[in-house]
Amino acid sequence: MNFNDVNFDTYFKNYPNEEGYFGPYGGSYIPDELQAAMNEITESYFTICKSRKFINELRRIRKEFQGRPTPISHLERLSSKIGNVQLYAKREDLNHTGAHKLNHCMGEALLAKYMGKSKIIAETGAGQHGVALATAAAYFGLKCDIYMGAVDIKKQAPNVARMKILGANVISVTDGLQTLKEAVDAAFAAYAREYKDAIYCIGSCVGPHPFPMMVRDFQSIVGIEAREQFVEMTGELPDAVVACVGGGSNSMGMFSGFLNYPVDIYGVEPLGRGPKLGDHAASLTYGTEGIMHGFNSIMLKDENGEPAPVYSIASGLDYPSSGPEHAFLRDLGRVKYDVVDDEETIDAFYTLSRLEGIIPAIESSHAVAYAIKLAKKMGKGSILINLSGRGDKDMDYIIEKYGIRDVEY
Repeated sequence: MNFNDVNFDTYFKNYPNEEGYFGPYGGSYIPDELQAAMNEITESYFTICKSRKFINELRRIRKEFQGRPTPISHLERLSSKIGNVQLYAKREDLNHTGAHKLNHCMGEALLAKYMGKSKIIAETGAGQHGVALATAAAYFGLKCDIYMGAVDIKKQAPNVARMKILGANVISVTDGLQTLKEAVDAAFAAYAREYKDAIYCIGSCVGPHPFPMMVRDFQSIVGIEAREQFVEMTGELPDAVVACVGGGSNSMGMFSGFLNYPVDIYGVEPLGRGPKLGDHAASLTYGTEGIMHGFNSIMLKDENGEPAPVYSIASGLDYPSSGPEHAFLRDLGRVKYDVVDDEETIDAFYTLSRLEGIIPAIESSHAVAYAIKLAKKMGKGSILINLSGRGDKDMDYIIEKYGIRDVEY
């Protein structure tokens, strides 16, 4: 496929199609009983999201509660150290709760409220989705169960504490590798038991239809704001846009604002310790087509064709697949996907902290690291990075594992 085959003027009307497919990717591969619940969510979303009352309420929440629009910052000192390329950051770390996740969590919780549900269920890896959903549950007066791998609970203790303070029930998952995939498995199982009274609020652009579409739509505010702000700030579009990719919510939100504009778009996956299977979570780079968690996409597989063990220093990126829309955009060639490893990521974490006074999430540090490499190759122009979250949640873990690192330029 080639992106010349797709009319991006009408892209969001045509993708996904009615069955939830982006080309061959997406769909809904779940039991019939659970499909009935997904059909209810789909019907409710298409009805409610077009209503003036829903739209106005979501806009009010974004402005008065979330603090949107989040700004763009010119990374002037970092840019001067690299050369002539100017780096900018869309500051989703300044969104309430410290990451982009609240954008879709408030939308999903508002949808649950309109549907008459009393509980929201979710998984979380880095904890930002869990914190955001616990925040939304408290805001709307809903019960909240958050499933989290035992390994991630230890790595992300500050976010676990936040979830509990907000009133969420944090459920430790001890199966398998005890990370994000297992948390998703457990959350799906819980939803299958409780779908009559609850809604499963998926934390990324993954899962069965309508979630890849719905999360993208709620997150698209990031890209829309960023494009308008960048043009107002500089008088032109950026030459390149960069965002990290795990499941893909922050990146799809950012990319949505630029797909139909002459801008190079880069998605950055975690190479972790290296290219050996089990040492990374770069599914779009090393994976093949496969079905997991109710959707068809590109995934990392073991010798039996099952989801392979994955690793990333970033708890929010250690997932063996990626959103179906990312797989589609990769095949089209509209978005270029590449990798950075743990060492590059930690260097970027400390570089941004020391030069700009911004402590980024480890997830976001992948995008920063790639933007620095890209800037050195470009020689001139501008790059806009989606700084999807702040690093409060990661500081204890990084200091314990890597110590305080000096930065040299």
